[in-house]
Amino acid sequence: MASSAASLQSVDFERPYTTVDVVIFSVVDGALKVLLVQRPASGSEPFPGLWALPGGFVDVAQDSDLQACAHRKLREKTNVASPYLEQLGSWGGRSRDPRGWSATHVYFALIAAQPLTLAKGANAADVAWFEVDALGGEPALAFDHSEILRAAVERLRGKVEYTSLPAFLLPEPFTLPQLQQVYETVLGRPVDKSGFRTRMLAAQFLHEAGHVAGPSNRPAMGYRLADRSAPVVFPRTFSPRG
Repeated sequence: MASSAASLQSVDFERPYTTVDVVIFSVVDGALKVLLVQRPASGSEPFPGLWALPGGFVDVAQDSDLQACAHRKLREKTNVASPYLEQLGSWGGRSRDPRGWSATHVYFALIAAQPLTLAKGANAADVAWFEVDALGGEPALAFDHSEILRAAVERLRGKVEYTSLPAFLLPEPFTLPQLQQVYETVLGRPVDKSGFRTRMLAAQFLHEAGHVAGPSNRPAMGYRLADRSAPVVFPRTFSPRG
């Protein structure tokens, strides 16, 4: 029994690179945007000068789990500590990183439009917001990040059809017309206005926060999320307006 345990302890395998990447979404200037970092143009890093999703290697001394690593990377890049964060999936293979076999665990984050201090990390030449629908493969992203971004956009837009996720993209308090506008921005199409208010209030995920300035400075009811830990699920999807 002891020799068997010793034999197991002596077995070792070459370990893959393990990273966490975060697809950070926000609605900025009326458009759905993603935060990208530019890789250094010189040095030993792969994909010099290309844009990539923010992320990095798991730090076993700092990160208790993958989500802790995602929060750390998000905080380092945006100084935002507690946005909505959801695991998207994992990508791995021999060819995705020229340095060797690598696996990345990907999260997507939703951040309310606000003045963000976009901090350039030690291995980033620049950091900026890019409009999702204007990327279209350009600029080319490093590693397999174009594929990951497409999957994240598909996941986000699919879930927006039947959940309250867009509310996490708004600074609080917000009005129902502002919330509908964000829904339409993320979906890329209008939604039926007549039932929108009824659906939002019937789901009971909003708390009244008093009146705020509405269109043309007319007062409108402001709302806050009752629970920021998860979105609510609606019984049916949205229908296009008209």
